[in-house]
Amino acid sequence: MTVTTARAPRRTVKATERKSFRDRHPTRFLILTVLLVLLLLMVAPLLVVAVNAFKSPADYASNGPLSIPGHLYWDGIVDFWNRVNFGLKLWNSFITSLVVAVLGVILSVFNAYALGIGKVKGRIWFLVFFLVANLLPQEVLVYPLYYLSKQLGLYDSLWSIIIIFTVIQSAFGTYLLTSVYGEFPKELLEAAAIDGAGKWRALWRVVVPVSRPTLAVLFTFFFIWTWNEFFLPLIFLISNDNQTVPVALGVLQGDRMMDATTTSASALIGILPAMVFFLIFQRTLTRGIAAGAIK
Repeated sequence: MTVTTARAPRRTVKATERKSFRDRHPTRFLILTVLLVLLLLMVAPLLVVAVNAFKSPADYASNGPLSIPGHLYWDGIVDFWNRVNFGLKLWNSFITSLVVAVLGVILSVFNAYALGIGKVKGRIWFLVFFLVANLLPQEVLVYPLYYLSKQLGLYDSLWSIIIIFTVIQSAFGTYLLTSVYGEFPKELLEAAAIDGAGKWRALWRVVVPVSRPTLAVLFTFFFIWTWNEFFLPLIFLISNDNQTVPVALGVLQGDRMMDATTTSASALIGILPAMVFFLIFQRTLTRGIAAGAIK
């Protein structure tokens, strides 16, 4: 006696899959086309700046901003670098952004640990305070911060910017991390308590390692946000030796006449360090966002 088992026809299955793909294909193609156009619109100004940064003034005047340079012209970049002492401005921006990012993450962790896991009294009002602090424009903070920095002797010092931006960035970090720590697995904290870990040890041995992807995202954002800040550094850093990259770009372009190629060169080397930093930490940022999306 032979037993035959029914098998689904493979051709029918493959035909159905191909049909489903064809049905979805026009929509997917349209979405990809729109995204590609948006990407080109976003990248096009940067490409124009990069092309003009390596173009001589004569080439720019004769062929316009959209032409390809006949040869690489480095004098614009070298002239701008020497004119503003860009190496010093680069160091000021780097050390300020790095210290703010580290201190902002640490302060955010402490605050969120108390509010999200410690469940302190009045935590809702604390969160409202941090939310309002994020919504305040910087123009509102200028005069009181200027007065305090004068009284403390921190005016025209990198430490004034570091302290101000550490508080500003940690306000956002606290608001974000509190919601994350509010859903932190209690089993891990209970297991740490059974092993004899106190609150301080549980913070550094359990909470911080588990939330490391989120902290990496905050660190990256804090660094880039601080690097791009212009208004407050313009007010508090008046000495040439203390200026950051955005302030140096703005002051030079507003105070002296520069040709179009030198202006493009200044814009290119001004945003290039932030782009390099973002590319270096792109994988960390992606992992952090993905880890936050998977619960």
